[in-house]
Amino acid sequence: MSEELSKEQLSELLLHRRGKLKKLKEKNINPYPYKFERTHTSEQILKNFETLEKEQKEVKAAGRIISLRSHGKSLFFHILDGEGKIQVYIKSDEIGEEKYHLFEYIDIGDFIGVEGKVFTTKTGEKTIRAKDFVILAKSLRPLPEKWHGLVDKELRYRQRYLDLVCNPSVKEVFLKRTKIIGAIRKFLDEKGFIEVETPILQPIYGGASARPFKTYHNALDINLYLRIADELYLKRLIIGGFEKVYEFCKDFRNEGMDKNHNPEFSMLELYIAYADYNDIMKLEREMMRFIAREVFGSGIITYQGQEINLDGEWKKISYLDSIREYAGVEVVDKSEEKIKEIAKNLNLSVDERTNKWKIIDTIFGNLVQPNLFQPTFITDYPLEISPLAKRHREKNGVTERFELFIGGLELGNAFSELNDPLDQRERFEQQQKLKELGDEEAQVLDEDFLKALEYGMPPTGGLGLGIDRLVMLLTDQASIRDVIFFPQMRPEG
Repeated sequence: MSEELSKEQLSELLLHRRGKLKKLKEKNINPYPYKFERTHTSEQILKNFETLEKEQKEVKAAGRIISLRSHGKSLFFHILDGEGKIQVYIKSDEIGEEKYHLFEYIDIGDFIGVEGKVFTTKTGEKTIRAKDFVILAKSLRPLPEKWHGLVDKELRYRQRYLDLVCNPSVKEVFLKRTKIIGAIRKFLDEKGFIEVETPILQPIYGGASARPFKTYHNALDINLYLRIADELYLKRLIIGGFEKVYEFCKDFRNEGMDKNHNPEFSMLELYIAYADYNDIMKLEREMMRFIAREVFGSGIITYQGQEINLDGEWKKISYLDSIREYAGVEVVDKSEEKIKEIAKNLNLSVDERTNKWKIIDTIFGNLVQPNLFQPTFITDYPLEISPLAKRHREKNGVTERFELFIGGLELGNAFSELNDPLDQRERFEQQQKLKELGDEEAQVLDEDFLKALEYGMPPTGGLGLGIDRLVMLLTDQASIRDVIFFPQMRPEG
């Protein structure tokens, strides 16, 4: 739908196109045939152009018409397919007057199949000289007037199909997304991991601190939840004897939306038996460098105007030390009232009902995270905000947990996984108390998981990696909406 057309103009255009559709049908032409036998894509034609031209081989190509101009008894137009665009030339005395006049009913936006030989025009453009064509799909709505520059963000997200047609760079982002995921699979498969699948619909949601989406199963007459993480099910597989597992999963969290958050998002979770968070730290660094080289050919990337060297040194600093360094405040051994006072002095909005550790995490998110542009491991998170991680083997009050930050984005969360069932029960019970005090994101007690843990889980290292944010980083996109085909939107009207 054009951004520049009034409703009246658009209605007139829609009626005009429907009139053309009717005319085609009256001529016994099916404007929506079942298939087209294509021999070459635009890219294949352009790559092999010299051979095709020299040997005078015929090609069959297809795509959407994106430009159309007439020169007396001839037409030039470009078609766009999944790999690019190519010019087509049609001349009335070569294709026949009757066939040529069918272009009276063809518009920009229509899909067409063409057959002919290739040649180079006087202006040097590689072109198909069509001896025949067939209409493959009549477009009943006009593309945006400036099809090559659809810029309205709202329209782009709501009508991603138009965005992909109008903005080739957007399509490239999603092609790179596929390659990034492929590179991760290749890396993990070569390391001996097994890809698995776990339930999306869960009777008890767990594995993260978040509000869930709730649904209902008619046949079982029970409430179910869309998963917020797949951690607890993957750990069940470690308990069952699988020693290296990973899953690409869709997770769902009933939370606010901003440039880094969408309620439906993609994660990679992996677990390794007999490993700890130090092993996971090495693995994640190696994997990130592998992805960058595999997809982009270099460990040096640019994000939001700044160069990031994935091959260089990665900073490592504890959670509490990072708050001292970047926020300039001390939060250790401070009362809840004192923490609230510190937050207010830092001009941070504080809900009086929020507990101490959530306020500290707000300080971290606002004053520490934006500074973490070069690769940084934030380690040793407080026990109170890490209910699934093992207590640190040397330091009191903290856990063996780290998060990876690059470009100011939180990318990964990893633990030496808690495998003591009694300690895990106690942590769940503490979370339950927070939930009763009004913390809607506190974790819930999962008796079935605790039962599984009581059968014994070996020492395990685990990682959760945000795929959408990783793609944001590697494709230099400022918003998560730019790397999700169909981001969640408020309904129109």
